Amino acid sequence: MKKEIVLAGGCFWGLEKYFQEIEGVLETQVGFANGKTQAPSYEDVCYRNTGHAEVVDIVYDSEIVSLAFLLEMYYQVIDPTILNRQGPDTGTQYRTGIYFIDSEDQAVIADSLANLQKKYRDKVVVELKPLENFYPADESHQKYLDKHPGGYCHIDEKYFELAKQAKDIGSKKI
Repeated sequence: MKKEIVLAGGCFWGLEKYFQEIEGVLETQVGFANGKTQAPSYEDVCYRNTGHAEVVDIVYDSEIVSLAFLLEMYYQVIDPTILNRQGPDTGTQYRTGIYFIDSEDQAVIADSLANLQKKYRDKVVVELKPLENFYPADESHQKYLDKHPGGYCHIDEKYFELAKQAKDIGSKKI
């Protein structure tokens, strides 16, 4: 069954590449979410205080990979205790966030974040909100690291390989 979740984790180029590699992820699209302006450009988000986060919209097959597993994979490539920054990228557009479309996903996400907090002394600052709006980034940003191998990414390349090998055993139907 097709499901969808939107994740913010710093620069969207690497986050998209990472999730593309996970078995059960069907589609990814980078864009901007939960801001206060309509149809912002990349430059608007970076320089004009739109309130949008750089995000990846992820469509996945829930019979192959669970939301809980995707969230565990997400936590491997973010620092959930830093507000408005991931790697060297700073600003509200680089915040961490989980934006749900299906209200039934909220409990899974909240439970996942509560379990994540147990692993940290500092407060986990990952936003948990319904998706209010989403605007795709222009085509030059889609699948950016496929178009520009070796391009900028705050996520270490070893995580792309780990994502390729990751298997959600718990979601498999036997």
